[in-house]
Amino acid sequence: MNRIAVLTSGGDAPGMNAAIRAVVRTGLEAGLSVFGVSNGYAGLIDGSYHELTRRDVGGKMQLGGTMLGSARSLAFFEQAGRQQAIDELERSGIEALVVIGGNGSQTGSHALFEMGYPVVGIASTIDNDLLGSDVTIGVDTAINVALEAIDRLRVTAESHGRAFLVETMGRNCGYVALMAGIAGGAEVISIPEYEITPEEVASELHAAHQRGKRHAMVVVAEGAKYNAQALIAHFEANQQETGFSLRYSILGHVQRGAAPTGADRLLGSRLGAGAVQALVRGERGVLVGLHGSTVGTTPLADIVGRQKAVDRDLLNLARIMSI
Repeated sequence: MNRIAVLTSGGDAPGMNAAIRAVVRTGLEAGLSVFGVSNGYAGLIDGSYHELTRRDVGGKMQLGGTMLGSARSLAFFEQAGRQQAIDELERSGIEALVVIGGNGSQTGSHALFEMGYPVVGIASTIDNDLLGSDVTIGVDTAINVALEAIDRLRVTAESHGRAFLVETMGRNCGYVALMAGIAGGAEVISIPEYEITPEEVASELHAAHQRGKRHAMVVVAEGAKYNAQALIAHFEANQQETGFSLRYSILGHVQRGAAPTGADRLLGSRLGAGAVQALVRGERGVLVGLHGSTVGTTPLADIVGRQKAVDRDLLNLARIMSI
């Protein structure tokens, strides 16, 4: 093996650039030529890639987003599109591919592997819903952005005796909301894995007010049935007693664009290096992730179509801490 390529796919995650940097520099150290693919799987089909040097990836680790770009590709959903991508890679003499991304991205990498092309994935998504890694690239930054917003909103909530509903990103996974809610001292946390009805939210807020709290925070994941807007709409229509006037704030994509924390820079570096090392060892069709304190691999076949479960102990901790 002499030439490999690396791409980023799906939603951008802080720390992706650290992973790209590590793939390039570890690959060069191993005597490989490393090519960067522009705009994810779309660029793979178009043959949009160029050779990367050590200097090309310098000064990028502290930046959010992805220096290679990311884009959706409807053509890649079709086998003909994937075959075109493989043909382009083989025409360029590229012998293996590293895919940095989350569930959808690794479903794509597994599809390429099933067609006979050597692929190794790197676990990267702010949702932390990907099996095969205890924590994924971008999660720590997303939690810290959400936590900073919660802390700032709490100042206003306390000043005015209000309750704030704060909605975090995470698709159908509530990990970011749960962790930010615990760390931010939320009175109520609602996630897709543990849904809370509007009546339960109202009851918890009312109980907090009765205990003498002057303000309260509700953290809800975007994938919950009753997200921030739905909860506000319910309370406006039903005028349930909560003891507080309610406001809401939807954090949205602001969680993605921050500069990566030290933890995400380190994780990206470790997983990027681990991906190249796995290829050099002869591993193919695996995801590189963090297992405890060590970097390890998991077959992509064991990951595709599945979602990581939320730790029940964390749910119990959130309940205890909110009282």
